Amino acid sequence: MSVEDVIVIGGGPCGLAAAISLKAAGKKVLVIEKGNIVNTVYHYPTHQTFFSSSEKLEIGDVAFITENRKPVRNQALAYYREVVKRKELRVHTFERVGRIDKQADDSFIVHTSKGEYKARQVVVATGYYDNPNYMHVLGEELPKVYHYFKEGHPYFNTDVLVIGGKNSSVDAALELVNSGARVTVLYQGSEYSPSIKPWILPEFESLVNSGTIMMEFNAKVVEITEDHVIYQVKDQMKTIKNDFVFAMTGYHPDHSFLGQIGIHIDEESGRPLFDKETMETNVEGVYIAGVIAAGNNANEIFIENGRFHGGLIAQHILGKKM
Repeated sequence: MSVEDVIVIGGGPCGLAAAISLKAAGKKVLVIEKGNIVNTVYHYPTHQTFFSSSEKLEIGDVAFITENRKPVRNQALAYYREVVKRKELRVHTFERVGRIDKQADDSFIVHTSKGEYKARQVVVATGYYDNPNYMHVLGEELPKVYHYFKEGHPYFNTDVLVIGGKNSSVDAALELVNSGARVTVLYQGSEYSPSIKPWILPEFESLVNSGTIMMEFNAKVVEITEDHVIYQVKDQMKTIKNDFVFAMTGYHPDHSFLGQIGIHIDEESGRPLFDKETMETNVEGVYIAGVIAAGNNANEIFIENGRFHGGLIAQHILGKKM
């Protein structure tokens, strides 16, 4: 059985940043990632532009230099690959963690799809992107319904419904229209979300005003069928014909995995119980890093602030400031 000082579960930017801080503190660190490194970034839409500037996505004091102020997905993938190489991080990809058992000596046994590991401490940096917020409506399981958007090309000359009114929905709608799809957007809110990126809202609003994108506010989906979507606007029931549905309704952490470890979860917010000064949870020796610390509020923690969690964790494990 491999013995580590610290195992980091999750190879996203915040997990990698934590591993870098812990390695710099002299710890033997292993990152275990169920997919490829920065798996969430890889699954972003193909032409995704980041909200943050490149310097705010930097980890490990490795410069992220791009021609434009805000990098795109492929630039970020190349950058994080380079960081892993330059920092010589030990990362096991395509290995899924099944459970974590605390031992009598306060160490942990981490069980994965490929073996078992022992560690003094564990950092959970699993993010939330694998767990969509389902609408729990009839027909949501149909193959025409997606909770992730990759690119618009396959949907040329089709009727596409986008559910949601924040950044992921707006980005998807714009690319779908540019790819020749006929797009309708349904949003439960009564007006445009203030979280929409300011550089894309004018274009989106212009397309709505011109009728290129059909948009309904105060709209709640009731049922999805093979050819239609039934929804409610205030007291009126409506039906729209469509070929594909993108339910961009957000994501949440894997509460069941956290609970299995023994981490307490606030039922209302979905936030794990942890010390903000150290990132240690109520389970001694188990820490969290990245967006998972925000619970169900995915607009609270991003790469640009979650990348600093590793420093807090390393300081606490060492028992003194670095």
